[in-house]
Amino acid sequence: MALQEQFETTGEYFFRWRSYLPLVMAVLFILALAQFRYPFADRRLDLAWDGGCLALALLGQIVRFFTVGFVPRGTSGRNTKGQVAEALNTTGMYAVVRNPIYLGNFIIWFGLSLFMKSVWFTTIITLFFTIFYERIIFREEAFLREKFGDAFKQWADATPAIIPKFRNWRPPSLPFSWKSAINREYGTFFAVIATFTVLELLAGLFNHGKLLIDAIWIKLFIFSGVLYLTIRYLKKKTKVLATEGR
Repeated sequence: MALQEQFETTGEYFFRWRSYLPLVMAVLFILALAQFRYPFADRRLDLAWDGGCLALALLGQIVRFFTVGFVPRGTSGRNTKGQVAEALNTTGMYAVVRNPIYLGNFIIWFGLSLFMKSVWFTTIITLFFTIFYERIIFREEAFLREKFGDAFKQWADATPAIIPKFRNWRPPSLPFSWKSAINREYGTFFAVIATFTVLELLAGLFNHGKLLIDAIWIKLFIFSGVLYLTIRYLKKKTKVLATEGR
């Protein structure tokens, strides 16, 4: 099989399972937790470090939130059965970087990896997701090139794949929709907070042999959980978050 075809085949597989394949990292998280130690044996310093890691992960969430709030229906979706694109997004975040959703995902995972305070773990996570998203992007762009032709080529020539070029910003044709962004991203926000909370619990277990967690994490988890359940109810049972064309 030619290398191009191999990349496309691998990328298609990664694309279909992109929500689940990263979970294989759970084994590495356990191994890293076995070596987890509070920096300088100081729990307060650890809390400050964890706050920085969470802030970085939430930055990735903001990138995703800001991206999907502008896009029309039929783009930037969570489809898994194949490539779908009713239109080529070239404005807003897509004028700054071609793959803002994957950039946001990478930042989230990088923040989670730093939480473990392990050079080898962060290195492996970085390499894994670099290859993982490279293959997915390769497959997606082959699809977009075939469907949109010169329009895709002109956009790709002017827009970096993953490192943002902020001076490229062009206002989107659609206004920002808070409803659409919340509707699409509430689950990701809860997943980020829940993952950090679980890791914090396990870190206390590995360090002290019992479950220890700072009150701030419990409050964040409860807040995100209530927010998640409320938005999910509104999404499933009402049309409060419905936005035409999104």
